Amino acid sequence: MRLSLSRTTVAKYSIAIVACLATMAVAAFAYPILDAANTVMLFLLTVFLIARWLGRGPAVMAAFFSVLLFDVIFVAPQFSLAVKDVQYLVTFAVMLTVGLTTAGLTANLRKEAEGARKREAQAQALYELARELAGVVTIAQLTEALERYMGNQGYVAHLHLLDDTGTLSTLSAGNVPLGVATLAMQQKTPMDAEVTDGGKCRIIPLEGATRSRGVMIVSPRASQSIDVNVELIDAIASLVALTVERLHYVEVAQASQLEASAERLRSSVLSALSHDLRTPLTALVGMADGLAVDNAAMPEQARSMAGAIRDQARAMGQLLSNLLDMARLQAGKVQLHREWQLLEDVISSSLNLMRTILAGRPLTVDLAPGMPLVNFDAVLLERVVCNLLENAVKYSPPGTPLEIHAFVEAGRAGISLCDRGQGFPPNDIDRVLGMFERGRAESSTPGVGLGLAICQAIMDAHGGEIKVMNRAGGGACVTILLPLGTPPAIEEETMEDNGDAKP
Repeated sequence: MRLSLSRTTVAKYSIAIVACLATMAVAAFAYPILDAANTVMLFLLTVFLIARWLGRGPAVMAAFFSVLLFDVIFVAPQFSLAVKDVQYLVTFAVMLTVGLTTAGLTANLRKEAEGARKREAQAQALYELARELAGVVTIAQLTEALERYMGNQGYVAHLHLLDDTGTLSTLSAGNVPLGVATLAMQQKTPMDAEVTDGGKCRIIPLEGATRSRGVMIVSPRASQSIDVNVELIDAIASLVALTVERLHYVEVAQASQLEASAERLRSSVLSALSHDLRTPLTALVGMADGLAVDNAAMPEQARSMAGAIRDQARAMGQLLSNLLDMARLQAGKVQLHREWQLLEDVISSSLNLMRTILAGRPLTVDLAPGMPLVNFDAVLLERVVCNLLENAVKYSPPGTPLEIHAFVEAGRAGISLCDRGQGFPPNDIDRVLGMFERGRAESSTPGVGLGLAICQAIMDAHGGEIKVMNRAGGGACVTILLPLGTPPAIEEETMEDNGDAKP
């Protein structure tokens, strides 16, 4: 590259010398009809043209060479540097000054014109890049367009975007310093950094409307310099940041649209379940119960089958209710009717509702003394306790004891229900709180795994918590916790307030 540049420079200076000599020849040929002033104009025109086409260096050399030729060839005594007429010294000075000034001005205009053409080309290229980026729909397309454009400009560019955890997982700490990239995002300022191979790179944070989206790292090729085109690189980074932000919001909009479509589909399914299945199941339960109880003329086997149909229809009805309740809880359509109440009342009403299922089960209820009032929805919390009781009965052997504890600890009131069954899978115990998750997938126990999920959703709506754990010696414990809050003050009624005071 250096050799090519040297040859180009030599060629320019050689052309300038030849042009001056050609001007001298023309002036010598026309010397009988041209005076000294016009001859000087010919040399100044040559200097101007050299400055216009060859640049400042050859033009300066041509200005000095033209003065020399004019002195030697056209000023007496000829072919000598001596000057007979002192007035020609002024001519030489003016000629040299005008030549140098013309060379400088012309070279500056040429440089500005070249800069304007370069900026126009860059603006056109930026426009083409912006138009291309406006049509990309994926990060892969954005990366491809950016690398192609920067390659044409003599640079290498790489995008490193933040992942879901908020880290630059695609940027290794090896070649480009990860700390510099992180600092650039934090300070929202482009930074220059040295890479391990001795090169230089520029790290530009991609700032979105709400937060930083990552960084763009640009490194030059052998013939380019980052310092020369900093403004261009920063402008490209701005276009890339806008495109990344647009793609992010397009993804968010698509996800919202899919969620809305899923919600409409779920609403349609729930409507079908509620109207088309619930009513027939209720009727089926009633008819099967009538056959099993009131029809004395029916054979015993037929009544037994009718009772089995009734029980299965009730189970299906309960499953359907669980599905509807879970859907309403997830959609946030359940309004809590909170009141300050005692947990003992919820435990008592739940045990009364589940007395048929709990028949034959040893049951221990341990209530801590002085239980405070707690703010909760009694109907929903009763549903939680009933679900826990049903699960405890379902997943523990018949006749094994159940234990209920009500307590207060760390600013929360809780109810704990423990059994002596097989317990939860120890390897992934928290998984049982998810929807359609069961402790053992191959269990023959009926159910689809919604009971604990409903309890979890109800506790979340109350701002509470549900915990599951295995007991030492076998069995499981499920604990629900509610924040205590500050119950309202209860004022004691006086005799005057009741109208019982005697004068």
